Amino acid sequence: MREELLSADRASDPEEEVVEGGLRPRSLDEFVGQAELKGHLRVMLEAARRRGQAADHFLFAGPPGLGKTTLAHIVATEMQAEFT
Repeated sequence: MREELLSADRASDPEEEVVEGGLRPRSLDEFVGQAELKGHLRVMLEAARRRGQAADHFLFAGPPGLGKTTLAHIVATEMQAEFT
């Protein structure tokens, strides 16, 4: 594989970020696939909401393209938190 494909520190274009953000699902209902994971996330997020507390820590791991960043955005949105 080429090095530029593996490098995480490549600069991202602001226009690309806008387009990419518009393509990402905004809720678990819009997220396609990984039904078991989405079910677990729903339970954890609902429990945190009912307790009136922040959700526990989440660790999304795996190769590129699985939706880890998208799920992190969705969790932040569901918990009404800012994703930075």
